[in-house]
Amino acid sequence: MSSPRIDFDRQGDVAFVRFNNPEAHNALTTDMWLGLRDAALRIAEDSSIRAAVFRGVGGKAFVSGTDISGFTKFTSGTDGLDYEHRIDECMAAVDAIPVTTFAVVDGWAVGGGLNIASACDFRLATPGARFGSPIGRTLGNCLSALSMARIGGAVGVGIAKRMVLLGEIITAQEMLDKGFLLKIVEPGAMDAEIAALTARAAENAPLTTRASKETIRLLALGTLPDIEAIVAEVYGSADFRRGVETFLAKTKALPNWTGS
Repeated sequence: MSSPRIDFDRQGDVAFVRFNNPEAHNALTTDMWLGLRDAALRIAEDSSIRAAVFRGVGGKAFVSGTDISGFTKFTSGTDGLDYEHRIDECMAAVDAIPVTTFAVVDGWAVGGGLNIASACDFRLATPGARFGSPIGRTLGNCLSALSMARIGGAVGVGIAKRMVLLGEIITAQEMLDKGFLLKIVEPGAMDAEIAALTARAAENAPLTTRASKETIRLLALGTLPDIEAIVAEVYGSADFRRGVETFLAKTKALPNWTGS
């Protein structure tokens, strides 16, 4: 079993970032989140890179969320705020990448995986890909304002509510129909499709791409409400602790939520 990690390489002017933790459906450890941030910063600092591709290893998942074993150490809402701040820092680096970005989803893109895919400019998926953020049925935590704005802006408010408030997992076909996906591509054709799209993106004037992306980012994410007290209340709750315990116990029953 290999150590969970972020793999980074490049082919010509295209960077490839791969989430490598297939034994856990590419759930992101703390080090992997920081590795994602570092990869994004590396892309931003290299003017010779013209496009970037994010992809999971193993064929079963893009990213299945965060490795939640660390949540057992949380003792207060402050721990939850610190966690969300760290995720926001890592995701903000992905938001700020000045070149065209592509998420290639093969399998599950849930939780943090949905967040990362939402940060990319374009998303392609294989027919069996699935998307969601069923935190209200699993952990009983919540998202930061930045994460909610990013996901809601990408999937649409209606789909976001279905994912979070109903815990629905959405198919690739529906996500294509709703405009979240650029294309659905058979697994055997995905590499060629990505090669063609990244080559086209790389032909664009880099300053035009940079200016356009930054303008869109500021319009979508530039002014957000302060929900720190809300986030702290949720992460400091007995429900959250109960959700983590139930999830790690791998039972099929939902936690006995009490609202406190």
